[in-house]
This record gives sequence, structure tokens and C-alpha cells, in this order.
Amino acid sequence: MLGSAVYSASKFTRAFVPLRGGEGGLNFAKSSQRHMFFTKSCSTGSDMAEEAKKLAGYAAVNDHIKNNYVVGVGSGSTIVYAVDRLAERVQQEKLKIVCVPTSFQARQLILQHGLPLSDLDRHPELDVAIDGADEVDSSLTLIKGGGGCLTQEKIVAECARHFIVIADYRKDSKCLGQQWKKGIPVEVIPMAYVPITRDITRRFGGEVVLRMGVNKAGPVVTDNGNFILDWKFENVHNWKEVNTAIKMIPGVVETGLFIGMAERVYFGMQDGTVQIRDPPIH
Repeated sequence: MLGSAVYSASKFTRAFVPLRGGEGGLNFAKSSQRHMFFTKSCSTGSDMAEEAKKLAGYAAVNDHIKNNYVVGVGSGSTIVYAVDRLAERVQQEKLKIVCVPTSFQARQLILQHGLPLSDLDRHPELDVAIDGADEVDSSLTLIKGGGGCLTQEKIVAECARHFIVIADYRKDSKCLGQQWKKGIPVEVIPMAYVPITRDITRRFGGEVVLRMGVNKAGPVVTDNGNFILDWKFENVHNWKEVNTAIKMIPGVVETGLFIGMAERVYFGMQDGTVQIRDPPIH
């Protein structure tokens, strides 16, 4: 339980005053302020962030899931609420969907909710992928991988026609590093972590640390059997160039920089609204 601010599914959807949308089921009534949705105000304290996650997850699922869709299911704490709403819509609207996970956690969520489980072997093309983020800048460049699932998350996102991101207000930044202080994750082949650490610090500065396990001795091991380095950068960079350069280092599997991939981000806000951000038009 998240406290009194957490509503049942029926109360939650009514609070948004749902309008009948196109093929996607429910859309939420918008206020006069562009890209905002209104609902009841949230509680204070730690419950507020959890409620914000729920608001974002529910809004994204209501807007972007349609019948007969193949859905990429992301990883992390915010995606739990999206899967909750996904399961509700499947039950209430008799939707036929198939889910492709981005991690062991996502796979377990899908199974626990009784949703159809698939993989990229059987469904290499996805209609939509919904995932969280550790930080989102004004250009919708993302840092992902705080939970260690960055490689599979990026693969699934790349296979989707639409990549939708859900986050709470704490993940919103003008530039990367403003909110997220744990660095950019880099998944690496274990034997190469020392030379990769030296290479990144020599070329780009900052500090690179091997992510260590919390309830195990030794480093974190990803679902792919690799290590994760966290690069705590000092300056704002040209992230596209940096991402390409790091990926060219032998032994690097993938980075947690998601550049030009997110089509839309849903932010659950402190005041109980959901703010939508699209990529800037250049």
C-alpha cells in the first residue's frame, strides 16, 4: 500500500475524466495548458514520488496500448505501475496483446500479471515499448541502466515502432547530470573493465567506478553475465559523439545513453498532473 493517495483503478481513471479516443481506448482530458493532465492532488512525502510514477505509467498505457499490439515491457520501479494498468486493460477491455520483456524483472512482472510472454525471436518487431529512465534532459536524451538492464532495454526499444518513457518529476532535467548523480552506466565484458575504465577517464575525464553488489560480494553481474561501470562525468558533452566513441572501445557492450530514441515522455508531477514532453522541433 502506498497510503491514502493511491486510488483503485476505477477511481483513478474517473479522476482523469476519460474521453473516448481513437483506436487506443482512453485518452485523458487535457487542461488549457498544453501537455498537462489533471487529477487529484497527491500526498506529501515519499508517497508523492510513488503516486507520480503511477500517474505516468497509467497515462502512457491508456494512450499507447491498442488491441493486437506487441508490447515491449521495460524494467525498474516505474514500470510496475504500467504493467498493473496493462493487466487491468487486458481484463476490462479483453485486449489481445503480447509482451516482450527487457529483463528478468520484467519477465516476472509479465508472468505474475498473467500476460502473454514472448521474445524477440518470435516477435522481432514491436508496436510499442514502454520503459522508465533515470534522467531525461530537455532534448529527450536519456540516462538508463540504474537497474543494470540497459543493453536489453535498448535492444527492445530499438525494435519498437514507438518508444515511450515514463518517469516521475525527479527525473526531469535541463541537462544530464543535473538530477542523476550516479553517472552513465556502461555494460562491459568482465575481462576488459580495467582498460575501459582507464580509456574513458583519459579521454573524457570524470570518474569511472565498477558497480558493486549490495547483497553479494563482488561486482554487479548483468542478466547478460557482464559488469557495469558507472561513469561520473564532470562536464556537459556532445552526448552523441561521446556515446559513439565509448561504444567503439573494445569490450564495451552498450551504454546507458539513449539518444534520439524516445518519442514521448510522461512525467508524473508533484501536483498530481501528468506532463507530456515530445522531442524539440529543430
